[in-house]
Amino acid sequence: MKQPTIYRQAGVNIRSARDFIRAIQPLARLTHRAGLLRGIGGFGGLFEMNGAGAGKHPVLVASADGVGTKLCLAKEARLYEPLGIDLVAMNVNDILCTGAEPLFFLDYIATGKLDSQVLLQIVKGVVRGCVESNCVLLGGETAQMPLVYEPRDFDLAGFAVGIVDRRRLITGEKIRAGHQVLGLASNGVHANGFTLVQRVLSKKELRAHARELLKPTRIYVRPILDLLRHHVSVAGIAHITGGSFPEKLRRILPPRVDAVLRKGSWPVLPVFRRIQAAGVPESEMYRTFNMGIGMALILPPAAVSKAQKFLRRQEVASWVIGEVIRGQGTIRIR
Repeated sequence: MKQPTIYRQAGVNIRSARDFIRAIQPLARLTHRAGLLRGIGGFGGLFEMNGAGAGKHPVLVASADGVGTKLCLAKEARLYEPLGIDLVAMNVNDILCTGAEPLFFLDYIATGKLDSQVLLQIVKGVVRGCVESNCVLLGGETAQMPLVYEPRDFDLAGFAVGIVDRRRLITGEKIRAGHQVLGLASNGVHANGFTLVQRVLSKKELRAHARELLKPTRIYVRPILDLLRHHVSVAGIAHITGGSFPEKLRRILPPRVDAVLRKGSWPVLPVFRRIQAAGVPESEMYRTFNMGIGMALILPPAAVSKAQKFLRRQEVASWVIGEVIRGQGTIRIR
């Protein structure tokens, strides 16, 4: 008679998953904010909208994103906590582009075999990102999938929800010719373009520069919300990620204007010079990477000085990197 097979023998350990959830519950409690009713542990997290304080006409803004092939380099370097910060940043920075304040975040981790030490480092990064962006880690899912992933493999996805009063929603519709583009400094490569990075840099170079390459995506929530709460006029916000300036600025430009960016108007970080020197054309660099600008604000010239004043208080460097002119919704980099 064939011996019975249990789930654990098939590669899924339910007890270790339960222990992992218990381990991250005290971490999740560090992300508490007004509105939280119930967090991790049940069938669904609960968040009360009345606690969000978004005004008379609240609009929910949602985002879903991951960290791409950056996790492959992180796995080789055994540096996992930055990935958790990236996961939060990629989502909260996106919803911030509408003027929304992040409320809560959920994560999804899929792996071949549950390594609690690795996953705990990732969740610690998620908690850091949530604390920095003042949003609750409301829930998530950890899936053991040995038929899909090798034992050391894993993938990450994140989901964020924010809120903004409809009257304060930022869509880019108010962008006009004469507005200026204000670029906010990035931490480095952030979480895009890593397939190209790992294609052009040698294994030796990747090992030597792993910590620099794996610097987590900067979270812009506090400085930009500070601007908006002090009534600095902002007509458009773009998170400079995949597709860089051509793709991300195009998303917010009305069809009647172009954005013209000036090379040399901001310092390009050395990490990008290193990638370019490995064989990437300059045009491809500006089409793929943030080149030192993690977020771009489009605002009237009269608002630039006030905006930069608030950004300096938050220790965020910024530069006027271009302007908006009459056109057809295209991006030019000169």
